[in-house]
Amino acid sequence: MLLLAKAENGLVVPSRQVVHLAAEVQTLFDYYDAVAEEKHLQFRLESDGEVSADRLMLRLALGNLLSNAVRHSAVNTTIQVNIWSSADAISIAMKNTGDTIPAEYLDRVFDRFFRVDPSRQRSIEGTGLGLAITKSIVLAHGGKTAASADGVTTFTISLPRVA
Repeated sequence: MLLLAKAENGLVVPSRQVVHLAAEVQTLFDYYDAVAEEKHLQFRLESDGEVSADRLMLRLALGNLLSNAVRHSAVNTTIQVNIWSSADAISIAMKNTGDTIPAEYLDRVFDRFFRVDPSRQRSIEGTGLGLAITKSIVLAHGGKTAASADGVTTFTISLPRVA
């Protein structure tokens, strides 16, 4: 909550360094491997890129996305992470097959305490803050977040390229 409050008031100042995204994603794959194994999930990573970012903050943002992907993936599926670059940004897309998000909720998934399934408001499956924290971290780095669901749920982070 403190991170969110600081971010809303422009008080989050990332301590920037060059971060190799594939290495950060692989570290998170290693961390979540045991949980993924219980659901017979596979991890797949394609490509790499570098950004100027606060490594720990970025790891938290990506970890929130991967945690959600593991939690909501169907058994025996693959969580796919793609990294690509455009002229002005490096993007990371995390995709999973499983619980989908209805289109009418996609613009709200990064809101504090928002849950697609209201019946889980008091469940132990998280606080409803992970995606809000992810968005705050990405915005503090000058980036953007997006979500889509068309049979596959995809969360995308776009960050400015290393100058």
